[in-house]
Amino acid sequence: MDPFLITVPSTEGVQVAVHDYGGDGPPIIFCHATGFHGRYWDCVCSSLLENFHCISLDFRGHGNTVTPDGTSMKWSGMAEDLLSVIDHFRFKEIFGVGHSMGGASLLLAEKQRREAFKSLWLFEPIVIPTGPLADKLSRGNDLATLARKRKERFPSREDAFQRYASRPPFSTVDPDALRSYVNYGFDDHRDGDVILKCSGEVEAQVFENSSTGLFDSLSEVKVESKIAGSTDQQGPALLASDIAEALPNGKYEQFGGMTHFAPMEDPKRIAASISSFFN
Repeated sequence: MDPFLITVPSTEGVQVAVHDYGGDGPPIIFCHATGFHGRYWDCVCSSLLENFHCISLDFRGHGNTVTPDGTSMKWSGMAEDLLSVIDHFRFKEIFGVGHSMGGASLLLAEKQRREAFKSLWLFEPIVIPTGPLADKLSRGNDLATLARKRKERFPSREDAFQRYASRPPFSTVDPDALRSYVNYGFDDHRDGDVILKCSGEVEAQVFENSSTGLFDSLSEVKVESKIAGSTDQQGPALLASDIAEALPNGKYEQFGGMTHFAPMEDPKRIAASISSFFN
């Protein structure tokens, strides 16, 4: 699958890379997790093109999006990137699908511009409650530390693929989804090897901005929403049902035997849930 790549201007001089897969039917925009990019949705989109027009984007700091030095990685900026893409296409109605940070960005965009979306399907959006629970469940600092230690360069994309496939969290994902992530997620380096497009430093800054205060205003987000969660007993999974309950028109769906990386673990199952909810 080779979607058509376009560039859309956003705020702060950001030029958002957008992947237009085409397809027949109403449009869906797909929003990725921290450290990833729009193309890991390839396998999900391929299952939906008979009934939907699929589009994904690379948020600032990720993928092929041009991000000026010093650009803030606040999640409000991710919402601005998303709204810029929506404005570019001028769809009368659009559905939104998001994973992790991408799910939170969709909720932030809908809060900023009510009725921007017809419905939202979100897998474990990162929406952290304020107060003592936030201190317990927000692992931004730990995740940022790990991100800054991340191995960024490999001899080749094949070497990167084999390393990721051999260990968690990617050892359980669909091989084709992992290929999409690796093939598009690395740039050719001048020394002949490959390097991650989203650097560990940028990924760390995104994690450090994960406490958005959004949870306390979820009652203002009226759009019909499906919040999906895994059974891995990690923070995002434990919060998913609470987020669904806090949304006036939220519903919850649990994906047994899966983890926070479910959109890459079983793309066909994820696509079936999306299609059922939006039809």
